[in-house]
Amino acid sequence: MFRNHLCGLLAFAACSLLLSVAKSGSTAKSDLSRPYRAWLDEDVRWIITDQERAAFQKLSTDAQRDQFVMAFWTRRDPTPGTPENEFKEEHYRRLAYANQHFAATIPGWKTDRGRVYIVYGPPDQIESHPSRAVREELLPTEDVTGSANPYEVWHYRHLKVIGQDVTVKFVDSCRCGDYRRKVEPSEKLDLP
Repeated sequence: MFRNHLCGLLAFAACSLLLSVAKSGSTAKSDLSRPYRAWLDEDVRWIITDQERAAFQKLSTDAQRDQFVMAFWTRRDPTPGTPENEFKEEHYRRLAYANQHFAATIPGWKTDRGRVYIVYGPPDQIESHPSRAVREELLPTEDVTGSANPYEVWHYRHLKVIGQDVTVKFVDSCRCGDYRRKVEPSEKLDLP
């Protein structure tokens, strides 16, 4: 009798959960199969809008998800009607570059440099200061950023929406290769 009661309670709880998911029209991110979760959380993490992410998470079938992914790239294609999607190709090239060149204790796409590179592309100029020993004119305990750590300064002549002469600074305070973005109060760069 206890077992029948327990089974009834479990069945009721399961039905309630299914009804709440059906009512909300959304699928939990953890319900996504690996390829879709990877696409959402890794491949397009830095370029998908909040509205697109929410819409994708509400889809209930893989066919709908496939259609969404196709439409996602089509919306960004600078030359519709041609066999290539230059935006998509460039995005995956940037992702691969970030993973190859900016990986530290985490994959390159997760790092601050990887994120900036994926979203804005290669900078027009990079000042790289891997160690203070290279710059003998500095005091032994200080570099130009006021830090004794390796750093890089990326310069962009122009970024759409942001403007002209954008500078992004990264500091490797752990000395482990994980350069973190150093945000200045006057900085124009706002990352997604």
